[in-house]
Amino acid sequence: MSPRRRSKSDPKPERTPDALAADAPAAAPPPAPEWMIYGANGYTGRMILDEAVRRGHRPIVAGRNASAVHALASQHGLPARAFDLAHPATACAGLNGVGVVLHCAGPFSATCAPMLQACLATGAHYLDITGEIEVFAHCHGHHRQAQERGIVVLPGAGFDVVPTDCLAAMLATELPQAKSLVLAFEADGGPSPGTAKTSIEGLARGGCVRRDGVLTAVPLAWKARGFDRDGVPRSAMTIPWGDVYTAFVTTGIPDIEVYMALPPATIARAQRLRRLQPLLKFGLVQRFVKARAHAAVSGPSAATRAQTGCHVWGEVSDASGNRRDAQLHTPNGYDVTMWAALGIVEQLLRDAPRGGYFTPSQLMGADYILRMPGVRRIHPEPAP
Repeated sequence: MSPRRRSKSDPKPERTPDALAADAPAAAPPPAPEWMIYGANGYTGRMILDEAVRRGHRPIVAGRNASAVHALASQHGLPARAFDLAHPATACAGLNGVGVVLHCAGPFSATCAPMLQACLATGAHYLDITGEIEVFAHCHGHHRQAQERGIVVLPGAGFDVVPTDCLAAMLATELPQAKSLVLAFEADGGPSPGTAKTSIEGLARGGCVRRDGVLTAVPLAWKARGFDRDGVPRSAMTIPWGDVYTAFVTTGIPDIEVYMALPPATIARAQRLRRLQPLLKFGLVQRFVKARAHAAVSGPSAATRAQTGCHVWGEVSDASGNRRDAQLHTPNGYDVTMWAALGIVEQLLRDAPRGGYFTPSQLMGADYILRMPGVRRIHPEPAP
């Protein structure tokens, strides 16, 4: 029997939602939010900008120096914005339409607060490359506001503190009842001008450790001890590194010390500087020493970075004497900063989590550092 023909009076068959969706034109993916490198004309900012362009990104080139910012942007054919952070309205206008800010303009003790406030006001995710305890504390203090605004606040997206934070998270997983955490690093290649200036500010503040979960002020170069690198002993002294703050947020371990490997003579000089520490708190002295550092320090060349690397140690122990330790070997710290910060930017552009304050390992996972070029974890030799 031939099929019955539908008459004009017959109702049209209903189409299923799936069939209707199949015929609908494909929705265009939402445009990726614009992102900005503020302080792109600085040593580290330029490195990150060059790598971002190499990867096909087109960030907004921004900073305080209009002529430097526009000249740098024109080299890459990128948009530029020059604005100061001193006036809130100007800073907010400078972030108009920006979804992610990678803040590279230090000293962060002066620039973090106004930039973070502008990000909270405009709804832009905030990243920076600081290593300063006070900056981490300030950002963490805005956790609830960041949640309410739906933005990620993540200071320390570079060598300060990605490798050490990730190593702390790995070790805390391996010894969940740990009560003590010791981190240390040896960085070859020399500092940038910005890092040198920040270090001078740190000398004026002295040292800092965690005791029973509380930030505790200690003298400069409070403790000295040794670490072993490839069978060769290294001397090191305590420094007020950012992990004194962030590793507690990441792991909850109450006692934390961070060391930097330095020659014994340098450690002895640092200990003698304790007597001069009060003088370094004066603004005039700070400005003089920073000016000398700016004139003398230019940052490692590309060739120097390629030939140097960093070594990171981590140790955790619990109340019963159980202990775990591990080491990382990484490329030069500035290369790690470039890769780490840009990787976090890319994550936020792809899929940002719910807002709030994050440490690097909380956002990216404890193995984030191991996904970077040239990074390897060195497991301790088993006991004989």
